[in-house]
Amino acid sequence: MSAQPLLVWFRRDLRLNDHPMLTAAVQEGRPLIPVFILDPETEEIGAAAKWRLGLALAAFAESLGAMGQRLVLRRGPALETLRALISESNATGVYWTRAYDPASRARDSAIKEALRAEGIEAQSHPGFTLHEPWQVETGQGGCYRVYSPFWRAVKDRPVAAPLPAPARLLIPAAWPRSDKLDDWRLGAAMRRGAAVCAPYQHVGEPAAQDRLAAFLDQKVAGYRAARDLMGEDATSGLSENLTYGEISPRTIWHAGFRAMQQGAAGAEHFLKELVWREFAWHLLYHFPTLADQNWREGWDAFPWRGDNEDAERWRRGLTGEPLVDAAMRQMYVTGTMHNRARMIAASYLTKHLMTDWRVGLRWFADCLTDWDPAANAMGWQWVAGCGPDAAPYFRIFNPAGQADKFDVDARYRRRFVAELSRTPEPEAIAYFRAVPKRWGLDPAQPYPAPLISLDAGRRRALEAYEQRNA
Repeated sequence: MSAQPLLVWFRRDLRLNDHPMLTAAVQEGRPLIPVFILDPETEEIGAAAKWRLGLALAAFAESLGAMGQRLVLRRGPALETLRALISESNATGVYWTRAYDPASRARDSAIKEALRAEGIEAQSHPGFTLHEPWQVETGQGGCYRVYSPFWRAVKDRPVAAPLPAPARLLIPAAWPRSDKLDDWRLGAAMRRGAAVCAPYQHVGEPAAQDRLAAFLDQKVAGYRAARDLMGEDATSGLSENLTYGEISPRTIWHAGFRAMQQGAAGAEHFLKELVWREFAWHLLYHFPTLADQNWREGWDAFPWRGDNEDAERWRRGLTGEPLVDAAMRQMYVTGTMHNRARMIAASYLTKHLMTDWRVGLRWFADCLTDWDPAANAMGWQWVAGCGPDAAPYFRIFNPAGQADKFDVDARYRRRFVAELSRTPEPEAIAYFRAVPKRWGLDPAQPYPAPLISLDAGRRRALEAYEQRNA
């Protein structure tokens, strides 16, 4: 056993259970120095995601502290920072969990090459997805482009059992210097919205485990029927915890699979939603430009508008379409948005308002505490028509029709749109406390007229789509 420590570099894997990288490091029998680096790639994430990351780091540091460990925080370029930590600690290796977005892949490849050239052990490990993106292939050996065959390819594919949390983490003889988390001010861009949003966050590994258990105990049986009802609390909410690695996809898969075997009616659909996330990362790995370029060929000339005044009304939840506005305001109040509401809000922006999907993608990236770069990119392109939807151009969500079907009693709309009620719900009022003061919004203001009639918006979008396909 060597007294020279290993650096275990945490990123979006802030947990102890089912952690292949951490398990591999523990098996070396050496002291471990857990590290988180606020590098330029991480600095670039949106306001809500960065704030929620700070909460996740505080919770994870507490979990490590309960084991006699600590989380060393450093700010700066990752390679430069790792070299400094290696020098200060006499560490002889760095382990980390793989990431699959283009920026992380480029950073990690360069770091691995540089450290190995310097005689430092550099290992990357799986743990972010159920399967590595290159492991799931079509019969012809390529990647999948459509979700349904992807689901069929993975639904019976073995998933490794979750690993237990380590019983003990050896500590080094001396600790490197650490920044103070508060000094990073990760929540600065949230301003007054942080206080409104905070009660809706379920932070840390224990909270994620409790959330999964409660869902499987109370909600999974009715999940298939109720998951689209926006006024119901029928989903797991685990997207927030998956984003920061507070729970692993393998843990969720095996728990959901057991529920399915035990006859829970909605368990298979729950697993399909988990695999939807998997499919998004599969696509982003094989198509690294998914987040900033049209996925389908021939779409670069489509006449979407750039950012515009209508898009600003959309951002502020002032389109005059109550379901769209409720969705946008839910995001500001809670940090998340119901999945069906995301599709409706995105469809309205890209089709009724003919606005480029990247305008919406950037706003979601700034406002969602469960922001996932792959799911966000695939979702926006899927809805806009330029992504992996088998029938994209005529799929235009009608907000009024969707409300009639999935918000029958208007509970969701009343919950978040104050102007629709004489006695507004608390969360509807909270929206006005969360938004920037410079917007000058007041719940006493009259509700705006629609930006465009739904029929006219649909006709305009269909004409543009049909001309593109002519």
